[in-house]
Amino acid sequence: MKKSLPMAIKFRLLLVLILSSFVASGQTIDTQLASKENQRRLILQQLDLLDTEIESLKFEQIQADLRSVGLPAGEQVWHSAMVLSYAEEYEQARWVAHIIRPEVTDGRGARTNDFREDPLVATGSAVEADYFLKYLQPPSPQRGSKADSTYIYDGFGYDRGHLAPSADFRWSETATSESYFYSNMSPQVGDFNREGWAKLEGLLRGHVDRNGRQLVVVTGGVLQEGLSVIERGANKVSIPEQYYKVVLDLEAGKAIAFLMPNVKLPYPIEHYAVPVDDVEEVTGLDFFNLVEGQEIMEQEADTKFWIPAVAAGDVDPIYAPSLPRMHFNTVQAKLYMGKGKKITVVGKVVSSRYSQAGHLWFNLDKQYPNQIFSVMIRKENLVNFPGDPKAEFEGKVIAVTGEVSKFGESAVMVVDGEEQLSLFAR
Repeated sequence: MKKSLPMAIKFRLLLVLILSSFVASGQTIDTQLASKENQRRLILQQLDLLDTEIESLKFEQIQADLRSVGLPAGEQVWHSAMVLSYAEEYEQARWVAHIIRPEVTDGRGARTNDFREDPLVATGSAVEADYFLKYLQPPSPQRGSKADSTYIYDGFGYDRGHLAPSADFRWSETATSESYFYSNMSPQVGDFNREGWAKLEGLLRGHVDRNGRQLVVVTGGVLQEGLSVIERGANKVSIPEQYYKVVLDLEAGKAIAFLMPNVKLPYPIEHYAVPVDDVEEVTGLDFFNLVEGQEIMEQEADTKFWIPAVAAGDVDPIYAPSLPRMHFNTVQAKLYMGKGKKITVVGKVVSSRYSQAGHLWFNLDKQYPNQIFSVMIRKENLVNFPGDPKAEFEGKVIAVTGEVSKFGESAVMVVDGEEQLSLFAR
């Protein structure tokens, strides 16, 4: 919704326009143009001032909303749109709380990449030298003495992983820039940070986009004694083995948490969804203690509410240790792609279709376009089944035996006859 200008500003702009109309008739065109340009500058200055005032009010609202839900224990460091509690012994935040506002959908702010020490952390936050070293390389003779020098980077093997992601603040240049304080960073495995963790961040922004309601998010690494550290770093930053996000949709009365290992994630996001209570147990923190009914909200992890794919019928791959010997779930199947080894894969048929060529396709556990394992029965082999396999197996948990091939980024198994495919009874 567009913001209307305050009455005082409207009056001043109208007065400027009226006065200018009286003098314009006796002026040259050049003078009139100069006058109009000056008017335009005045209006833009007023609009810039108004934008600044609006942003300041948003910051005040965010801080009030964060306080109102009840933040975890710890000394608090407040920035414009986020608050954190710094754990000096681990050289990172124990938790960072922020709000994903509906404006994030229309925000056009870009990454600032202005990583820097947090001046508000009294003990001093982590710094660049905790994640990598850089050396200025002198200009080479081949490029000429006036050529710009370049840096050589010596990385320590971990990403500077945002706890509160910069993309959640793209409606404000100030808030985006502040998200690059090192107090908001934690060492993350590259494949984790850029893939699974990024998907979770996108999922939460998508929830705000779909529903138009803000989310309160608290994020951190699970900090505990005995963690490895970045030995070559200046301050020996601890490397969490797990990360969490605790999320509250206050208007809907729903909360959920995600607890993820700091590795390349083999499972879909919903596999890591847990009740908020679970994160409280492993961290010792208390979330949202001022919210009415929080005890009930924090006992559930309603993935259908939070994850559209689950609501549409996707399921979590079967827990691997529960399967019989030499049986594998749909995530494990990818390990056998192109190996030429026959294995048995177990999963639920969540979608099926006949292609234009007449071949029958099953997607197990995950539907298109997020499929992770598919079964194909060629048109000419459908006669090897006594009935219509589509009708027989749709929505059922099946066991399928054969070799696993790669099809795009997902695994696929070609089935020739009914002896390769059967219902699976747990």
